[in-house]
Amino acid sequence: MSREEIIERVTNVFRDVFNDDTLILTDETTAADVPGWDSLRHITLMEEVEDEMDIHFSMLEINQMKNVGEMFDIIQARAK
Repeated sequence: MSREEIIERVTNVFRDVFNDDTLILTDETTAADVPGWDSLRHITLMEEVEDEMDIHFSMLEINQMKNVGEMFDIIQARAK
């Protein structure tokens, strides 16, 4: 799966979870950049991304992600 496809699919999940069709993700996007991204939404977001991408993040991976780019990296590594 290409990185572009990952970005497109994950962006759609973010847009659904945050109810914002204008949301654009970059590798540097963090929770501070997305209005409404709090701890409760984070749980929902991770579950929705896992479902969409058919993967499971470990708690360690979730806790160590510093930005959306790191999420893309994990997904891409598992898609090979």
